[in-house]
Amino acid sequence: MTSPAPLFRITDLHAGYGATPILFGVSLEVHAGEAVALLGKNGMGKTTLMKTAMGFLRPTRGSIAFEGAELTRPTPHEIARRGVGLVPENRRIFSGLTVRENLELGLSAVPNRSAALRAERLEQVFRHFPRLAERIGQTAKTLSGGEQQMLAIARVMMAGARIILMDEPTQGLAPALIRHIRDMIAELKRLRVTVLLVEQNSRVALSVCDRGYVMEKGAIVFQGSSAELRDSPVTREKLGV
Repeated sequence: MTSPAPLFRITDLHAGYGATPILFGVSLEVHAGEAVALLGKNGMGKTTLMKTAMGFLRPTRGSIAFEGAELTRPTPHEIARRGVGLVPENRRIFSGLTVRENLELGLSAVPNRSAALRAERLEQVFRHFPRLAERIGQTAKTLSGGEQQMLAIARVMMAGARIILMDEPTQGLAPALIRHIRDMIAELKRLRVTVLLVEQNSRVALSVCDRGYVMEKGAIVFQGSSAELRDSPVTREKLGV
């Protein structure tokens, strides 16, 4: 029996900044409903990969495909409209806007927006993140770090993303908040939302993801199930865990 094609696939991707190459032939894939980790120390090219996947950087070679459609040419806005959502490093919410206003901005990539769709998406978000409903009128800058990360994830969900690319969501958070973010990712999995999780915290990532890839110096150097990555000396060597 033939296995289904990946929902999201990167093949032989090369990219960088000007004349400085950063990615060297990266290939990975994510199937629908999976949570997949992309692990690596700081400065190994993980964020560059996310920027390239979302159209902020143009690759010099290779392919990025979502649902079989090529993503190396569309703009970031067009990529978001197709169902790819990014929760960027450091969250980048609008601190002076309210929780509601931040969430409604998530609809900006949705064609044919309506009051009914807005209400439906808000109801869905508040069902899974009730704390945001409690703070709907507060400005985002008054939220805790964990609540701001929750808001960044919920804003992508408002857009109806079918895959969420998450870039270092636990960075700078206290241990209790890191556990909360882990639980949020587990909830996304339960909802069958596909996730590509970029993380330095391999323990958190491998505790919630199905599979993972290890990146070093702009290339994938190891891959396997979460159990295989947890037990592998390669992971300990490359990640220092």
